[in-house]
Amino acid sequence: MEITARDFKDYFILIVNMIEEQKDYLCELDRRIGDGDHGVTMSIGWQAVHERLLNELAEEEDSAKISLIVGKTFLNAVGSSVGPLYATGFMRGAKTIKNKSTVHTDDLVAYWLAFAKGIKERGRSEVGDKTMVDTLEPFATMLETKYKESNDFIAAYSEAIAAAKEGMESTKDLVSRKGRSSRLGERSVGALDPGATSAYFILATFLDFVEAKKVKAS
Repeated sequence: MEITARDFKDYFILIVNMIEEQKDYLCELDRRIGDGDHGVTMSIGWQAVHERLLNELAEEEDSAKISLIVGKTFLNAVGSSVGPLYATGFMRGAKTIKNKSTVHTDDLVAYWLAFAKGIKERGRSEVGDKTMVDTLEPFATMLETKYKESNDFIAAYSEAIAAAKEGMESTKDLVSRKGRSSRLGERSVGALDPGATSAYFILATFLDFVEAKKVKAS
């Protein structure tokens, strides 16, 4: 499988649209344990990215530069803690595909592993803290393991998404240990973490994208 710079841009536009569709749901989740603005915050960040994709990145052929600018743009648009996290993920991912207009499956695995690791390191969170790491860590572990076994990116990524979903759903039963929601203590149990949820949506959108791309190619 090949992913071109144009594909990366198309994928990021899918995220823009997906976030608009899920904005109210993400805010609803956040009202249970936070400020209630996670969906709005994500929308602000991705609308800023959309503007860049349609303008200065419209003719860009360097996949790494696209990912780098997406990360920086999101960071500049979003003042909350989620800004630096996603920015770090996309900027770390960019380093794995430097100067490449087309990336292959090994590159894609490296990209997503760097994305997940970057967010974990920046957030200084672990599985069980009720954060997006509960989605990202099982995703990355499964992706790396299954890709080594099969060398089939879509199959490995599909299993990684299943693990990510399980991780996201596990946050409902966790006590929040990070951020403002940690002040709720036991009262944070019973609600999905909105950050873990939006992270799952972003990862799952890529699976939708590559599966649709495969169908078109067949």
